[in-house]
This record gives sequence, C-alpha cells and structure tokens, in this order.
Amino acid sequence: MSQQTFFGALRVYTRLKSICLYAAFCVLFGLVFSGAATSVVAQSATEAVQTEGTIAVGDEAIGDDEILRRIQKLLAEIDGYEDVSVAVSSGVVRLTGEVIDNVTQDRLTQIINRVIGVVAIENETSVSGTLEERLTPAMERVSARLRNLVANGPIFLVALAAFALIASGGWFLTGRIGIWGRLAPNAFIADVYRTVARIFFILVGLVLALDILNATALIGAVLGAAGVAGLALGFAVRDTVENFIASILLSLRQPFRPNDFVDIQGDQGTVARLTSRATILISPEGNHIRIPNATVFKGRIVNFTRDPNRRFDFDLGVDAEADLAAALTTGVAALETLAFVLDDPEVGAWISNVGDSNVVLTFTGWVNQNEVNFAKARGEAIRATKVALESAGFGLPEPIYRVRLDNATWPAQPQSSAAEAPKKRQKTISTLPDAADPARAELASADVAKRERESDDSPENLLDARQQTE
Repeated sequence: MSQQTFFGALRVYTRLKSICLYAAFCVLFGLVFSGAATSVVAQSATEAVQTEGTIAVGDEAIGDDEILRRIQKLLAEIDGYEDVSVAVSSGVVRLTGEVIDNVTQDRLTQIINRVIGVVAIENETSVSGTLEERLTPAMERVSARLRNLVANGPIFLVALAAFALIASGGWFLTGRIGIWGRLAPNAFIADVYRTVARIFFILVGLVLALDILNATALIGAVLGAAGVAGLALGFAVRDTVENFIASILLSLRQPFRPNDFVDIQGDQGTVARLTSRATILISPEGNHIRIPNATVFKGRIVNFTRDPNRRFDFDLGVDAEADLAAALTTGVAALETLAFVLDDPEVGAWISNVGDSNVVLTFTGWVNQNEVNFAKARGEAIRATKVALESAGFGLPEPIYRVRLDNATWPAQPQSSAAEAPKKRQKTISTLPDAADPARAELASADVAKRERESDDSPENLLDARQQTE
C-alpha cells in the first residue's frame, strides 16, 4: 500500500468518525430536550387541579355567585368542612382554611371538581394540628361501630351458636364412632383420620356462621391468609412436618417390627419404638439411638431379623504348601457337625485369596436367629473349624517377614544339650463355656427395647404387629 493511499483511507476514517459522533450528539440532545419538555409539561399540569370537559364562555358560562352558592351548600351538608372558606373568580375556586386530615383534604378537591362551571381548583387548605379535632371523628367512628355491634348482637349470637353446635357435635361424634380403627391400619393413622374429620366439621361450622352473618366474602380472605400463614409456617417447621409425614408413611409401610435388629444409615440396633418424629433404636451396648423419621424413610434400611435364617462367614489362612482340597473338606465337615448350623442352605467353602505366607479359605454357614445367637454361633463355628484343621495337621501360619542384615556379627551361642532343649507345648482342647454357648441367646438389647416401649414417659408407638410389612 502506497503512502498516499494510506493517508487517504485515514482521512475517510476520520470523517466517518466525526459524522458518527455528530449523529450520536444529536440523538442524545433530542432525548434530553424531549425529557425536559415532558417534565416541564408535567410540572405545569400539577400546579393546579384542572377540571375535565370544555370551559363554557359567554352566556353559557355559569356565574361565579352560582358556583359559590352551590359549593357552600354542598360543604354545609358534609361533616369536616366547617372551617373551609371558598372564593370563586372566573370559574377558579380557591379553598382556604383547615381540615381534619389528608383524606378529607383530597376528598374536598374531588367534591369541588364535580361542580359544573368550575374551571380550576386551588386547594390551599391545611391539616389541623389540634388533637381534639382529630380525635373526635375517630371516637365517633368507634361509637358508631359499637352501636352497630349491639344492634347486630342477636344475629351474631345465633351465628356463634351454630358454629359451636356443629364444631362440638363433630368433635363428639368423631370421638365416639369406631370407624377410624377399621379404616386405618394402626392407631396412629386412625388418630390422623379423626383429626381431619374434626377439622372438616370446624370449617363447616365456620362457613355456616359467616353465611348467617352475610359475610361469606370473608371466606376468601380467611383462606388466603391461612394459605400464606401455612406457607410461612411450613418453611419455619419444615423438618418437623417432614418427620411427621415420614412417620405416617413408615407406620403404613412397617419396614420393621419391634425387636428387629436393623441397620439404618450405619446405625445398628434393636428397634424399640416408632414415634411421630423419630425411630428409637437400642444399640448392642444398650445406648438409645434416635433417628429422624425423614432420614429413616429416605435412607437405607437393612433388616437382619426379617428372615430368621442368616448366613455367617469367616476366613482362615492355611499353609501355602498344604493340600487345599483336604483343608476345605475338613473345614466343611467340622461345620456340618455343629448342631446349630442348618443343613439347608448348605455349608459353603472356597479359596478366596492367596496371601504372602498362606492361602485364605472362606467358610460360610446358615443359622436360625430365632434359636441361637448369631454372633456366638459365628464365633463357635470359627473355633470348631480352626480346631479341626489343626487336629488334621494343617498349619495356620502367621505372617512371615524376611529380614536381611549386611555385615552383621553374631556372638557365639552356647551349645545346649538335648535334655535342655525346650519341650514343645502341648495343645489342650477345653470345653466351651456356658457364656459362649450359641444356644444361650443374649437378649439384653431386646429387654431394654421392651422396657423402653412399656415406660410411662413415652407411650407412643406407631409400630403394630397386626399391620403387614413391606
């Protein structure tokens, strides 16, 4: 590109830029001017109150005296304008004096504006600052309302009696009839049905009372206010409402029963009670665990007691050079000889892992939880299998670590005679203590759960053995 061409393009760019800036300035000036003109017109329009319609002139125009007489006659018939002075000139009405409040002042302008012949209104009245003058209308309104209340007293009493009759009759009727127990699966749901029926009777009584008072228009306002209040209250007690609804659903579904051993979101224990807010568990250590029902309903529940048959499993490591098939056969035979291990489902065994110094064997068996204690049964199965393997000559080695020491010198060890050699410890097999007997089931947590249900401080329990479980 030559130098002449470059400078020519630069001049064109400069002119275009100037034209754009000028156009933008013109548009901005037009907007500012139009806004200012609009504000001036609006300000001039608010300086005086202009009446609607055309202004009559000549013989058709109404005289100022006629307008003045008409306005004075109107103000004499309306309370609150005794201290207002009126002057009319060429159809322009000038108002001076004092009024009671701002509402009365605005109402004065509206009244004068409706008089035929008024061209403009200059309302120069001021609000009175006298306390007595301002309290007098309020006292008069209160007195009028009291007189109205006394006059409508009989109809009000009739409406109140109708409301009380329907509400109390519905309360008594819902408490006497026993249909709720047949409709609901448990007592808690029956109480919910009963409460809903009582609220229905109360609403019917309220609607009838308002209809007697000819105030049914208030129903919409009352329901709207109740809806707003209910929404605000729902946000305030959201957790409580959520737990209550979850308690209703749990009482209907019955995912567990009293004394069931469950796992709820990692908390294990025996089920004691289901209340309207929480589920009470008794841990194996005897501790009370309160879990909100919303967490229970939405969480993961593992019920270990639902099926009486429960499988146990454990691992044992044998020597890597041992006959693994014979080891599995020996372990299975030991488990099958145990009286508490069920024949169906049968005992299971397999090689699960190869360790650093042993081979890990996994053994499984099934027991009836209603007859034996699961933990003790598993412990006895481990003991019996270990003894059987060791008696058959299978070693259960511990982890072996190889240590290498470089440039180490060892002191000379004295030679010991064969008579001084340590004797190999003989293994003894003792009988099983009574405390470890699987048939002696520990019912400590179940006893604590029973005392919890039977305590007078917490009689509520939404679990019902008659209700079907999911």
